Amino acid sequence: MSVYDKFRYPEVDLEAAKSMGLKPDEFEMAKKILGRTPNYIELGIISAMWSEHCSYKSSKIHLKKFPTSAPWVVQGPGENAGIIEIDGDICACFKIESHNHPSYIEPYQGAATGVGGILRDVFTMGARPVAAMNSLRFGKLDNNETKHIFEGVVAGIAGYGNCFGVPTVGGETFFNECYQKNPIVNAFALGLVKKDKIFYAKAEGVGNLIIYVGAKTGRDGIHGATMASEEFSSDDLSKRPNVQIGDPFKEKLLLEACLELMENNYIVGIQDMGAAGLTSSSFEMASRAGSGVRLYLDKVPVREKDMTPYEIMLSESQERMLIVAKKKFEKKIKAVFEKWDLDAEVIGEVVDDGYVRLFWEGEEVACLEAAPLSDRAPVYDRPYSKPDYIDNVRKFDISSIPEPKNYNDILMKMFESPNIASKEYIYEQYDHMVQTNTIVLPGSDASVIRIKGSKKGIALSSDCNSRYCYLDPFLGGMQAVVEACRNVAMSGARPLAITDCLNFGNPEKPEIMWQFVNAVDGMVSACKRLDTPVVSGNVSFYNETDGKGVYPTPTVVAVGAIDDADKVITSYFKQFESVLYMIGSNRSEIGGSEYLYHIHGTVCGKVPEIDLYYEKDLIDFMVDAVSKKLILSAHDVSEGGLVVAITEMSFKNDIGAVVSFKGDSRCDSFLFSESQGVVITEVDKVSVKHFEKLLKKYSLPFSKIGVTSGRNINVTYNKKLVIDMPLDIPKYIHKTTIRKVMG
Repeated sequence: MSVYDKFRYPEVDLEAAKSMGLKPDEFEMAKKILGRTPNYIELGIISAMWSEHCSYKSSKIHLKKFPTSAPWVVQGPGENAGIIEIDGDICACFKIESHNHPSYIEPYQGAATGVGGILRDVFTMGARPVAAMNSLRFGKLDNNETKHIFEGVVAGIAGYGNCFGVPTVGGETFFNECYQKNPIVNAFALGLVKKDKIFYAKAEGVGNLIIYVGAKTGRDGIHGATMASEEFSSDDLSKRPNVQIGDPFKEKLLLEACLELMENNYIVGIQDMGAAGLTSSSFEMASRAGSGVRLYLDKVPVREKDMTPYEIMLSESQERMLIVAKKKFEKKIKAVFEKWDLDAEVIGEVVDDGYVRLFWEGEEVACLEAAPLSDRAPVYDRPYSKPDYIDNVRKFDISSIPEPKNYNDILMKMFESPNIASKEYIYEQYDHMVQTNTIVLPGSDASVIRIKGSKKGIALSSDCNSRYCYLDPFLGGMQAVVEACRNVAMSGARPLAITDCLNFGNPEKPEIMWQFVNAVDGMVSACKRLDTPVVSGNVSFYNETDGKGVYPTPTVVAVGAIDDADKVITSYFKQFESVLYMIGSNRSEIGGSEYLYHIHGTVCGKVPEIDLYYEKDLIDFMVDAVSKKLILSAHDVSEGGLVVAITEMSFKNDIGAVVSFKGDSRCDSFLFSESQGVVITEVDKVSVKHFEKLLKKYSLPFSKIGVTSGRNINVTYNKKLVIDMPLDIPKYIHKTTIRKVMG
């Protein structure tokens, strides 16, 4: 009896193809490439490989615009993760990816397996993970659905990262009603690797054995990549079987076993079984090497009865790797995995015919050419047009909102916004000190880790203001890059590269594609000017439920290096009687601001302008000033604006500030302006002369605005005292807002 009789696979026709997510023209293209109609197993493989999640068919032509190279870039996009040189042969390997749909369906496992997947992307390259971060977006915290998703996602991240033993050193969390049924869960990981110990995902060497390692294969996650490539409807909680189940303890064992193999030089290639599982790993490894592979699926370790070849190829069970082993080393490889109590089975070999051939109990059940399936996936130049809403929402007249009568009250209300409130409730659940490398803990502008054996440190920051991207995707995309890089510079580190996760709605809608194209173009402009190439990343489309999409959310993580980790600064005031400076120009820009959203309930106006030449000079200045020890603390103005930034700097050490400003605009538009490139710096009196001299060298506008003093926030605008309150009040609100909402 043949496999097709045994497992009763359906006939392959257009309806079967559509049920797996293929469009009619894509089904015809597949038949043309094969020269025949694919069988049911082949159809499942093609649909997974050509899903948006795996093929980037709607974004590929635009992603090519990104700068991806620099003298310090060792590996750019195209591998499991990007790699940059940090100190000689010490390299940082990093990437960010999305796990959005799974985290809505099953918040804990969706987020946990997102962390697991990104960790595997890093250690697959030979790097030991040393830091994790996350970028999260949820609906408003005034309903039980959001609270359930929020709590599950945070617990999932904590559960996986803490058990695995990687510090979660920072991240960002943002709340808006557009994410109500579409949470954004982006997971980032960074590892360290020596330049001569980097491994790649290639199936090279005819006759080399292909070894399956890690956990057994189950039915969880089948067609997960396809699910992530389509819109949701309100009843899609039924898709729970498409969500993978994670085991962080097994992943820790897998990490140690893989790194031991790499250290002993037993393997020539390795690939994580991520999206589309065994399908993507086998086809991508063969395609990259220009080789072919034979896989004997009945030899794959499984944990469920009667699993079919179709299920085995498309399962997205976690904690699994595919290894191409050097000849005659299979016994040593098996011994390593046996020591770590993990499965390791020879399931195939490398051949030279360019095909992936699948066998079941001696019968060939699928035969597909590797390169065309990877390289000739559909590529769309989708039409795009400006959305109807844009011109309307950009209109804003400040006279349409009342001027506050009591600015003390407004400042307190600003700290009641979950977007500004302390995220301690979240990050206190994460272990951020494991491995003892964390220098700057969550809560500052950038997180910083030390590199053992080097004086250098690595600074990380994740950023994206999706309101800006909704109002002006070009400037919003640019701002995401600029702010991430600026925050890295606030610690004294020089930003070197970025990784991004581009979260958008349905690309088949011209207005969504317009948002995507403009956001990418804005990011490209910033990356080129700031000399921060994109070395890895991910695109997540179809973040829509019942036809309603999320705000465009191009998350950016910037990675930078500081030459002397002992000189790192944070964003908290350090001492009394320091001199406070404002670098940059406050242009009273409140379009898209937290002030308009939280106090006045509107998202509108022109977003703040960005001067990329100024931003580059500001970064250069910060790196120089910190290296000369001229700055005690620094904090850039972002969500909440100028007076919120100053108040935030006061909380950590209970050091107040007395500041005074002059301006031509209304007081609220000045104090809560989110003008880009504005930085508050704390300078010791003895350093003032040298600090100002360095500012002039870089031609940066600046003004002396006050001093650190007492335990009050005291703000004067145009000689009128507008804010005067004890620090204890906003500090308490800031610390307890999210905790109170979550009970």
